[in-house]
Amino acid sequence: MIEFMENRLHWNEDHPLKEVAAALALCDDPDMIEDFLSALFTDAEVREMGKRWALVRLLEDGMSQRKIAKNLGLSLCKITRGSKELKKRDSAFRKMIELYKTRIPK
Repeated sequence: MIEFMENRLHWNEDHPLKEVAAALALCDDPDMIEDFLSALFTDAEVREMGKRWALVRLLEDGMSQRKIAKNLGLSLCKITRGSKELKKRDSAFRKMIELYKTRIPK
């Protein structure tokens, strides 16, 4: 169930991505989501977001942090953060990766 914001400012200080996440959850068109994210973020932010997704996928695949840093041009600090997030009990990264794996044809 998606909760819509009652605040007509479309902003919630405690949950700044709430309405964006709800809008994205309503869309089943990956191209439209990609276009939306490309319009919302700068080119640099889009590349950074893509690299962060790639780093958690590579960590999950078992690639070493140093190899990921070299291949993606990311700091070990960012990769360590991703690794810590993957290890959390209810990791949102892990849940999203598992969802992606179950829904994307091989």
